[in-house]
Amino acid sequence: MHDTSIDLAARVEEVVGYKFLKPELVVEALTHASIAENRLNSNERMEFLGDSILGAVTCEYLFHHYPEYLEGELTKIKSAVVSRRVCAEIAEALGLPELLQLGKGMSTRDKLPSSLAAAVYESMVAAIYLDGGFEPVRQFILKYLEPVIAETAASTHQQNFKSVLQQHAQKHLDELPCYQLLDEKGPDHSKCFQVCVEINGRRYGAAWGSNKKEAEQQAALLALTELGVVEVNGEGQVVLAESAQ
Repeated sequence: MHDTSIDLAARVEEVVGYKFLKPELVVEALTHASIAENRLNSNERMEFLGDSILGAVTCEYLFHHYPEYLEGELTKIKSAVVSRRVCAEIAEALGLPELLQLGKGMSTRDKLPSSLAAAVYESMVAAIYLDGGFEPVRQFILKYLEPVIAETAASTHQQNFKSVLQQHAQKHLDELPCYQLLDEKGPDHSKCFQVCVEINGRRYGAAWGSNKKEAEQQAALLALTELGVVEVNGEGQVVLAESAQ
């Protein structure tokens, strides 16, 4: 391998936090089609593989960490998390676009299209997977995507506050939430229910709902607010609190 290739691999290893056994994979991941001898020697195939690995890691994480979310909710979160915009933002934060090897026509641009930034991130995902297998690439992906997943899950329109609270309680409080039915009012055909959440002996604010499920969701929201996990922004949307990010 040429000295320049070795230097390139060393720079990438520093920013991604992974030591490559096969540094040539780094070079391939950073070789754009505009400078490659032919497209088979560019990073396009690695981009294809990286996209699938990124999706698989994200889906596995969502499946295990959000057990109460329906398939449609999981799909919405996954689509937002692995979007071109998010991939490009991560790539730019790592400085990967600056390391991308481009042809003369491309390298003269002041700023690369976000699609190229996203592509080089996916290529790097593939390079880590091909070099070290699933666990190293899983760690690399989740290091940057985990907070994005949490924020997306906390602000999605089809919010499942019970699931968000369960994840927070498991991670920070070492106990699962317990929902207590406090009261119910109204005739059988139109009852309202009052529910509160209890965690580690602490009881959080009670909420009413037209059914038990709705009351539990609202009680979970009150608990998340009291715990400082979520807050309501200026537009009236429930978002992840800055202190919880």
